[in-house]
Amino acid sequence: MRDLAFIGFLAALFGLGFRRPFLFVLAYVYIDVVSPQRLTYYLLNSIQISLIAAALAIGGWALLDEKRGTRVAPRQFLLVLLLLYCWRTTANADFPLEAQDKWEWAWKALAFAVFLPLTLRTRLRIESLLLFMSLSAASIIIVGGIKTLAGGGGYGQLNLMVDNNTGLYESSMISAAAIALVPIILWFTRHGTVFAPDWRVRTFAYALCFACLLIPVGTSARTGLLCIGLLVILGLREVKRRFLYLGALALAGAVAIPLLPASFTGRMETIKTYQADESASTRLAVWGWTLDYVREHPFGGGFDAFRGNRIRYNTVEADGDRGATVTDQARAYHSAYFEMMGEQGWPGLFLWLAIHFGGILRMEVLRRRYRADEEAWAGALASALQRAHLIYLLGAAFAGIALNPFVYMLVGAQIGLDTYLARTRAGRSSRGFAPARPPEPQVA
Repeated sequence: MRDLAFIGFLAALFGLGFRRPFLFVLAYVYIDVVSPQRLTYYLLNSIQISLIAAALAIGGWALLDEKRGTRVAPRQFLLVLLLLYCWRTTANADFPLEAQDKWEWAWKALAFAVFLPLTLRTRLRIESLLLFMSLSAASIIIVGGIKTLAGGGGYGQLNLMVDNNTGLYESSMISAAAIALVPIILWFTRHGTVFAPDWRVRTFAYALCFACLLIPVGTSARTGLLCIGLLVILGLREVKRRFLYLGALALAGAVAIPLLPASFTGRMETIKTYQADESASTRLAVWGWTLDYVREHPFGGGFDAFRGNRIRYNTVEADGDRGATVTDQARAYHSAYFEMMGEQGWPGLFLWLAIHFGGILRMEVLRRRYRADEEAWAGALASALQRAHLIYLLGAAFAGIALNPFVYMLVGAQIGLDTYLARTRAGRSSRGFAPARPPEPQVA
């Protein structure tokens, strides 16, 4: 029955796409985020639905979409350079077979991020993309939130509908993504046009935000707790009554802390005593190995180069006494920054940093530029995308999610917003109009 439900939904979405080709893009987003082929038993497992959606999306855009005034942003060129560089390191990887496995999905994430902004020609399309991203992730987040409330959480124990930790189903990634989505979800409660922000939309949005906050509790991912802290700090810039905001947060924390499960509070306490925690000590040892490795291999070792590491370290007990000596090998980076450093070397790391921090700067420019009443939606959206990106970059410091497709959809949305606003500014200037926002075309 579940297989039939997925097939029925995808068939309807593909069918509508033949009338509105942009829906093929949204279908690809849904498939890439939710991975319905991994949630079914038989019918979708043997069909390359992701490839079909990608081919239809590109074909629909190439044959039917408007191209006039198309702009290509500098970050799209950087994405192409990173894609080509990853191809080069894959061809010379330390572990060719394992590198090829990662390349098969990583290049698609980068290529789709280059393609996506070309399709985001209207405000409606930008909103629709973010709505599909949020609701697709919500299908995972809501399940995790319900199970957390029912007492089914715990580190490595929260079942998010699949048995493997890949994509958004990995605990650290879903924790960072869930918190990063909160600013975008809240944007819909004030500026959304796909669904008018009435009481029903606000009620669902606030409930979804609560589910997002539950995900770090259910997964017991320390990354999620740090992301929540950054979300709170970034919120100070947006609220007008900061003391009321801080007071409400303090009250909410006082009420929530006694209700948190012992598995969550116990794991969060290891942040202070990280040397006594084998997981944290392993990360530090792997990061040290990566720094040594990149000194000898400045251009990286290709995907999964961590498989060549050999580490040895001593743990420290909470009371300061020396603990056990641990030896290990082939341990993952557990950090996107060290992941890029070890796999793509200094050139790949600098390209990756330029793509992401370039997005932070561009969103700040748009946030400051679009503050007028008629254009406030754009400034508010730039701010939401910026906060979401910053939360990801913090979470990425403690999880190997450098090339996660969901993040590059966020990058594509940023570029799409930037190029859309640049195109509308150029259109107003060429017509000699005063700087007022033109009517929005509402055709997807």
